[in-house]
Amino acid sequence: MSEFSEIVTAIESGDPLAADRLLPLVYSELRQLAAAWLAAEQPGQTLQPTALVHEAYLRLTGGANPEVWDHQGHFFAAAAVAIRRILIDNARRKGRQKRGGGLVRAELDEAALAFLPEPQEDLLALDEALQKLNELDPQAAELVQLLYFAGLTLPEASRALDISPRTASRLWAFARAWLRDEMEGNGNLGETS
Repeated sequence: MSEFSEIVTAIESGDPLAADRLLPLVYSELRQLAAAWLAAEQPGQTLQPTALVHEAYLRLTGGANPEVWDHQGHFFAAAAVAIRRILIDNARRKGRQKRGGGLVRAELDEAALAFLPEPQEDLLALDEALQKLNELDPQAAELVQLLYFAGLTLPEASRALDISPRTASRLWAFARAWLRDEMEGNGNLGETS
């Protein structure tokens, strides 16, 4: 059994110190992920990678019922969701009218989508589009989160979702096209005739 699996088992059995042993094991990967996301944010960003990692980690392991992960890929998928939520919450907080909002929707082009996971889009627009994609195809939305927010490669994401690389490739092609269409304001790909 891997060290990660042993720690997760200890967390499941209620060991209060197990979560403290998990952080050093995953910290460097989480910090790299957070630093990459924050590097793409607007100048003047107040969040620091360390703070983002710690907030995400607390969301994952804190609380009365911490999540349980089957494997390391599952943990990083959950971490991607936590980081996404923190960044979205931060963007919403900064964008409120009482704080001088005036958000402007940034349009994505095909080139920007082709080179994910380098974020250049408006996070709020992307979050809204991902929520709609999740209603249409939850597995495609999860794949986008793994690729975009967790920074996994397509083979890594396919293993985390327990689907074949070919299925992951088809889902990724669909999700890219659907997100582009949705963020350009067309919204036609999800409709049925």
